[in-house]
Amino acid sequence: MSNLTHDTELTTTSGIIALVNLQAQIEGLELQWASGRLGVVQWADLIDLLSLRGHVLGCIADSERAAALAEQLVHDGLAGGIAFLARARTRATFHRFAEALADLDAAERRGLERAVLEAERALIFQALGRYDEAFALCRDAVERRPDFATLGALAGLQAERGEIAEAERLFSEGRRCYTGVSPFPVALLDFQRGLMWLEQGDLQTARIWFEAAQGRLPAYAPALGHLAEVEAASGERETAITRLRLLAGSSDDPEYAAQLAGLLREAGQAQEAHQWRTKAATRYDELVACHPAAFADHAAEFWLTIGDDVKRAFQLARQNLATRQTPHAYTLFHRAALGSASHIEIK
Repeated sequence: MSNLTHDTELTTTSGIIALVNLQAQIEGLELQWASGRLGVVQWADLIDLLSLRGHVLGCIADSERAAALAEQLVHDGLAGGIAFLARARTRATFHRFAEALADLDAAERRGLERAVLEAERALIFQALGRYDEAFALCRDAVERRPDFATLGALAGLQAERGEIAEAERLFSEGRRCYTGVSPFPVALLDFQRGLMWLEQGDLQTARIWFEAAQGRLPAYAPALGHLAEVEAASGERETAITRLRLLAGSSDDPEYAAQLAGLLREAGQAQEAHQWRTKAATRYDELVACHPAAFADHAAEFWLTIGDDVKRAFQLARQNLATRQTPHAYTLFHRAALGSASHIEIK
């Protein structure tokens, strides 16, 4: 079980104020970009801030905007390694991992700091299921500089590898190293910790960390979505439905509409369930067409469950497994394969 005295030792800026400040920073940089007065470093900052807002608010359009700006920055050819690093990060967001790794190599040839690049490589190796390579990089980073960023990265990796006790120790140690005032890094770390406990089936502890993340950032969409998942699994279906209605209405990520459709169907609210299912299906089709590697797994999960199309789920799960060989990708593929085989037998 996790250390439940999680929120007594850290004081950060109000999440509401931090998000307002983030919005203002983005708007100011966008105005400078539009007038042609944005320097290279500020351009890269805009890309990172858009990516952060996209993650926090569940806004895929922000991530797409960041990716477009990164492509333009590289094509302008004036930014050196900074541009390739920025593009590597946005490409990794959309699971274009081979291209992202090539960009990191290009950034290294242009003299960017090796430690920064190795941290990015570790994240990509982790996403690909290349855990030994990711672990070597993260371990070396911790040995060189055991701080919030390096300990948090290693904690997230160990959690995904199933090394729960070690991950829990690293999460706690990383939090103790935090010296900033921004709520964003801490909320993101607490969210990862919640995911670890959710994966372990410990709903009570997962709820604690999702609530901690959402408490720091009240509008943190992924934390809210997983809180709804925990609530539903704990028998609090109406609370989860209420939470998801707000999320599904504000986010362009179809995951929340899909979650909502499933819960509404279970509650016997077939008409509203159909409306949200249709919205999710349409949006998943759009996203898989534009970003196939990034959304194959979530789309497969959708079609395997509320989407009611096991054949399509199997195709997408197989596509996802070809991209990255993580335990989750294998589990999803086997579930889809079993569903597809059962569907054929029934017919």
